Amino acid sequence: MALTPDDVVHKEFQHVRFKDGFDPEEVDDYLDEIVVEWRKTIEENNDLKAKLAAFESGANAPVAATGETAPAAAPAEATAASSSPTGTSAGIIELAQRLHDEHIAEGEAKRRQLISEAETEVARIRTEAQAKQREESARLERERNTLEGRITELREFERDYRGKLRAMIEGQLRDLDQKSASDSTPVSAIGL
Repeated sequence: MALTPDDVVHKEFQHVRFKDGFDPEEVDDYLDEIVVEWRKTIEENNDLKAKLAAFESGANAPVAATGETAPAAAPAEATAASSSPTGTSAGIIELAQRLHDEHIAEGEAKRRQLISEAETEVARIRTEAQAKQREESARLERERNTLEGRITELREFERDYRGKLRAMIEGQLRDLDQKSASDSTPVSAIGL
C-alpha cells in the first residue's frame, strides 16, 4: 500500500470503550504501515543517491559513442527527486509526531476531566452519606430516648403493681387469719 501524507492526516482511529485514547493495536498497526513506507522511501532515496553518484562519476566521461557528456539538467532532477522522498518522510514523521502529541494532549485533558468529575461525584456522595448518617443518628437517638422513657414507665408500673399485689395478698391473708380466728370456736362450746 502506498502511504501518502493525506492518508496519515485523514486516518481515524476507533475509540476504545472503558479506556482513554485509542485502540493501541490499531495505532501500532498503522505506525507499522508508516514504518514500512518510510523504509521504502529511505531505500528509494539511497538507490537514487547511488544512481546520482554513478551518474556524476560517469558524467565526466563520454556517455555515448558520439562523445557527448550527460546533460547538466539530469543531476539537478536527480537531486530534486532524491530530496523529495526525504522531505516526504520527514513530513510524515512530523505529522505522525504532531498527531501523537495531539492524542496525548487530548488524552491528558480527558483524564483531567474524568478525575475532576470523579472528585466532584465523590464529594457529592460523601456529603449525602454524612447527611444520612447525621439523620440516622438523630433518629436512633430519638428512638433510644423513647425506649428509655418506656423502660422507666414499665419499671414504675412493675414497682406499683408489685406493691399493690403485695398489699392485696397481705390483706387477703389478714382477712383469712381473722376469719380463721373467728371460726375457731372451741369444740366444747359447740356441744359435742
